[in-house]
Amino acid sequence: MTSEAARIEHWDFKLEGWDGYRTAEPNPVHRAIVALEKAGKVLAVVTQNIDGLHTRAGTSAERLVELHGTNLLVECVACERRSDPAPHFEFFRAHRKPPICECGGFLKPATISFGQSLKPQTLERAEAATMQADLVVALGSTLSVYPAASFPLLAAQRGVPYVVINRGPTDHDSDPAVSLRIEGDVAEIFPPAVKAALA
Repeated sequence: MTSEAARIEHWDFKLEGWDGYRTAEPNPVHRAIVALEKAGKVLAVVTQNIDGLHTRAGTSAERLVELHGTNLLVECVACERRSDPAPHFEFFRAHRKPPICECGGFLKPATISFGQSLKPQTLERAEAATMQADLVVALGSTLSVYPAASFPLLAAQRGVPYVVINRGPTDHDSDPAVSLRIEGDVAEIFPPAVKAALA
């Protein structure tokens, strides 16, 4: 963080993907999750994704746990104030200087960077949901990144049904805690299942 050259390199890297993040749209899976939430069926959406698409789809902030943060916000590493990334990216594009917070702290996209610890309060929210859930569904994940992959197993160890939907193998496929394993494209499987369940 103290190296301006390294911060410029980081902002350059993030700038490359900014237009894609800014214009990305939720897919049918995101919308199906929102439909479940509106029907009162979602306690929490715990995600490793940093694309912000759950928010754009309409998942409420109270239900959303973004373990690795989001590219849809910029955060000050000193005061933790979060803000809209657009003006900061425009400043960086125009001046080639990493933006600074009003408090004087360094700004960065509000994602967990390499070597940075996950936020304890975020992990606590995910664990609290795990301990209250009566069903866990893992969607489109290899379930190989921890601690994220531990949350569905914690719920399943309480006897909660655990469903895994993914195209390709996952690290939980042979775990006896998995109640149902469905192979295939989550976008083709999950939205129709939600529609049928809510009909």
